[in-house]
Amino acid sequence: MGIDQTPPDETRLAEFLDRVLADLGATLHAASVVIGDRLGLYKALAEVGPATPVELAAATRTAERYVAEWLAGQAAGGYVTYDPATRRYHLGAEQAHALADEASPASALGAFHLAVASVRDEPRVAEAFRTGEGVAWHEHNPDVFQGCERFLKPGYAASLVGDWIPALDGVEEALVDGVQVADVGCGHGASTILMAKAYPDSRFTGFDSHEASVEWARKAASAAGVGDRVAFEVAPATAFPGGGYDLVTMFNSLHDMGDPVGAAERVRASLTRTGTWLLVEPAAGDRVEDNLHPVGRAYYGLSTLLCVPDSLSQPVGRALGAQAGEARLREVAAAAGFTRFRRVAETPLNLVFQARR
Repeated sequence: MGIDQTPPDETRLAEFLDRVLADLGATLHAASVVIGDRLGLYKALAEVGPATPVELAAATRTAERYVAEWLAGQAAGGYVTYDPATRRYHLGAEQAHALADEASPASALGAFHLAVASVRDEPRVAEAFRTGEGVAWHEHNPDVFQGCERFLKPGYAASLVGDWIPALDGVEEALVDGVQVADVGCGHGASTILMAKAYPDSRFTGFDSHEASVEWARKAASAAGVGDRVAFEVAPATAFPGGGYDLVTMFNSLHDMGDPVGAAERVRASLTRTGTWLLVEPAAGDRVEDNLHPVGRAYYGLSTLLCVPDSLSQPVGRALGAQAGEARLREVAAAAGFTRFRRVAETPLNLVFQARR
């Protein structure tokens, strides 16, 4: 069956091409955002106030001609504001929160960092489409690992200690008193360190199969002043060591695992009788049609480039994907022997679950 030769509806074709043009601009704009982040252009613009390209270039020790083109492009995308009367550019409050303050819960810098880094590995992923083989996490360029942390950390900082843990039955009280916690698939350790800072009488061990991330996490814990009560070890999710944990956490990592049921079984075996598995996964509905919106689009994109290839590189290769949805996550927990599984919280980007024996 060949390509449909039916003449297109001209109005719908024009609307679709408008979407294509917007996506083309967004694709190119993403790299421009990363440049602005890397060179401190957003932060400097927020600090110096309305500025000409010459003034911003001087403040950041960059070349004025490049800065002028960058600013014009940012204004065209609505990421900075341009005043034709003064020929100056500035960041509004909302723009500054998203682009100049990495501590802000609204920070978008990590998302662009991760997106551009993920696209950089497109040739390797395209070849995996042909072979059906996976692309392991460690095979990606290092910016993927840092971008992933920066993308996820603002959400954790905004919600983990203040909302998610208090929503779990009996967990916050235990953490205050002092318990043993395992953070499985911890990456650079952002989630582990946030919990350790909030609950100084508990002890935390982060596990990840990626050695370079574990090394990064150890340095980050030391820099954060929690190295005395946090340890990081290289271990797969299906065989991380230890037992008697009162809390085991997984933050946006289960769907990347080759054998999520095996990982969940190991979690269950490692918990105390009254212990909790805290599972945080990307926000998703159970059907494709539930996820046909901007959040779903972004997650499907990251899943195609990162999550599914990573899972397919591992034994079993379940490849849940970043849009697994609650029903499939509940199936994983049930298959592992958990009898209680409930959603305790959600954000525009995450679903949060508590599983118990």
